[in-house]
Amino acid sequence: MKKNPSNRNTQALKGGSYSLVITAVVLAILIVVNIFASLLPVSLTKFDISSSKLYSITSNTKSVVNNLQQDVTIYWIVQADAEDAVIENLLNKYDSLSDRVKVVKKNPDVFPIFTEQYTDEQVPNNSLIVESGDRYRYISFNDIYLAEADMNTYSYNTSFDGEGAITSAIDYCVTEDLPQMYVLQGHGEPELPETFADAIEKENVETIALSLLAVDAIPEDADCVFIYAPQSDISEKEAQILTDYADLGGKLLVIAGPVKDAELTNLNSVLQSYGVDLIDGIAVESDRSYYAFGYPYILMPDMGSHPITDPLIEDRYYPIFPIAQGMEISQDSQETVTPLLTTSVLSFSKVAGFALDTYEFEEGDIEGPFTVGVSIETAGEGQIVWFTASDFLNNMYNAYSSGANVDLAMNAISSLIGERDAIAIRSKSLNYNYLTIDDSTSTLLKTLMIGVFPLMYLGIGIFVVISKRKVQNEAI
Repeated sequence: MKKNPSNRNTQALKGGSYSLVITAVVLAILIVVNIFASLLPVSLTKFDISSSKLYSITSNTKSVVNNLQQDVTIYWIVQADAEDAVIENLLNKYDSLSDRVKVVKKNPDVFPIFTEQYTDEQVPNNSLIVESGDRYRYISFNDIYLAEADMNTYSYNTSFDGEGAITSAIDYCVTEDLPQMYVLQGHGEPELPETFADAIEKENVETIALSLLAVDAIPEDADCVFIYAPQSDISEKEAQILTDYADLGGKLLVIAGPVKDAELTNLNSVLQSYGVDLIDGIAVESDRSYYAFGYPYILMPDMGSHPITDPLIEDRYYPIFPIAQGMEISQDSQETVTPLLTTSVLSFSKVAGFALDTYEFEEGDIEGPFTVGVSIETAGEGQIVWFTASDFLNNMYNAYSSGANVDLAMNAISSLIGERDAIAIRSKSLNYNYLTIDDSTSTLLKTLMIGVFPLMYLGIGIFVVISKRKVQNEAI
């Protein structure tokens, strides 16, 4: 029996009216939800799904900002309509995190001389000035977006260091007593390499020159004493001062490798006091996987587990140690000695030192493996970190290691003076990560994407259309 056409029209009209009402209700709900969502803070409405968490802030920053006891102003030096979106997002997070943080835009076209009270440099657009009370720090745009040469690929690695720079600046402005690191002078020590010096400044460690010839003991406010690449030996008195300092709980960082035409006998005696002996000569490798660029004296040592090395191990970074001297840990040592960096079992020490004329093992050379980096915990709760390659912080070798060398030294400083929230923030990579697949997998994916899936969707579509038509014909 056929259905009355008028009934079908009435049903269709009712169905259409019902659909319109439902659609209107859904649209009204969506409008209300959107209005409500627009009133919520950005932190609840935007989510960071980037692999490097570029649009997020770390718990370290939250700890620093949430514990502020004084107001901080972040001046954003930016022209109208020239705001960097990533920096703007980051500043909004600082602004919403605490009532004590205030972000103020300063258009250089409107306030052309504003920055002159803070710096005499040419200030790029999207630079920042962090100020609290009488202290301030200028952050150039070029210190936010970093470009570092990758000597392995002859390209540049780009990273975003906005959070690290801003949190460090806030910490600097509000912290009265910053860590004090005394740097030994008077033995031909060179200037600290630029990249390493910048890292120390960013992490708010104050460096103070120290001559042990003018004092009877290490100053009491020293959080750490740093000896960097001395070219001549220290005196017996200086060695005793350093040993007494470490015995009484002091922290000591030493970077001292072989020196041409000089012996560091007294300095090395400090290390020997804790059961670690220096091996004569220069350590070389005969295992190709343990040296770089075809030079057996540019070492790529194994890393032992320790808070200093663990971050590098986890991220698969490898320090490069040029012209290093081997160390041997005595079995009778009364201290806790942890090897940080170790050469291979095929390494040996060329006792000829800088006068060597072959990298082959010769009679008189000393067989490895050797330690080239150690951490020592003294009985008096002091700590000594000792590396035996003077040049590993050189800007060139640091670039070759993709920054691992400076990271290793900064991890050592953090271990000695104590980890602080503002110190642990590292820059976030902006490089793209590509997925590499083999030819067979590529062919399979092409077949699935171009052939199988489209045909499957087409088949499903045909089945649905035929089914609907069959139902309609049965209803008539």
